[in-house]
Amino acid sequence: MHLRNAELFCDVVVQGSFSKAAEVRRVSQSAASQAVHALEKRLGAQLIDRSKRPFELTPAGKIYFNGCQQLLKSFELVEEQVRRAVGQTKNRVRIAAIYSVGLAQMYDYVEHFQLLHPDVMVTLDYLHPDEVYQRVCENQADLGLVSFPKEDKELTSILWQEQPMVLVVHPGHPLAQRESCAVSEIEDEPFVAFTSELVVRQKIDRWLKKSGVHVQLIHEFDNIENIKRAVEAEAGITILPLPTVDKEVQDQSLNVVRLEQVEWYRPIGIIQRKQKSIPDVVSKFIEVLHEDPANFSLARRESAEASASERNQSSSMDAFSFGPLIARE
Repeated sequence: MHLRNAELFCDVVVQGSFSKAAEVRRVSQSAASQAVHALEKRLGAQLIDRSKRPFELTPAGKIYFNGCQQLLKSFELVEEQVRRAVGQTKNRVRIAAIYSVGLAQMYDYVEHFQLLHPDVMVTLDYLHPDEVYQRVCENQADLGLVSFPKEDKELTSILWQEQPMVLVVHPGHPLAQRESCAVSEIEDEPFVAFTSELVVRQKIDRWLKKSGVHVQLIHEFDNIENIKRAVEAEAGITILPLPTVDKEVQDQSLNVVRLEQVEWYRPIGIIQRKQKSIPDVVSKFIEVLHEDPANFSLARRESAEASASERNQSSSMDAFSFGPLIARE
């Protein structure tokens, strides 16, 4: 139970949200909150300062988070060693992705793949970009999903998506009701940014500089979830890939504004280790990644109809073959 709670706690911190962490683990938001509360009660220390928005880790929370990450990574390595010992690695696809790829987006691909290949296990871990590269290089992940993929002598990359970058603002912001605006209109605006070591931050800085625009840096975060929470709290504006704010736009907690006369995109690449042959199940997952998710619902519906038909036929045969036995019971 403590390990499960530790996983939920780490997910809450990584996602910057109790509700997002609950989605990752497919539990209720209440369950995620109760898991963290149980840890705090057991430790006798507050781990998360919920009075701030976005919330922040307390000093004790930072220590516990770093320790739990190391513990969970060690646990995963042990499980991997066991799977290899019993030969269960062939029917598994291990994916490491940056946080901003998003659970909702990946869930459709994973669900569709497992519909096509129900005997294959898919594991999906959300990590810092450096950790994604490390997992792939060390053969702890079969595929990595990263933005602005780097050239590397040990890795190959395939372009997966090009995501348009848009201005993201609070619904009460003066630009919120505009469909588009010139980049110059965000001059001197309070700005919530990625941390400086991330490639996406470096790209945004170059884009703004090239456009002759200066913004006021208010907050820096290493993941999109915390950036979105800060904008929701009216701390400032930001620039993010359009697909990463779909849910917030639907919920009307954030608005997006297209930037005029610029074409800024974030490429997402699929990275792999250079090897002579790629496992068949990994190749099949890459094929699914290149399919149009709009077609997945049709495949699910056809599969559900086929399953229902099989169940009906099975029920009819059962009734014919075993009806007399059931009658005697």
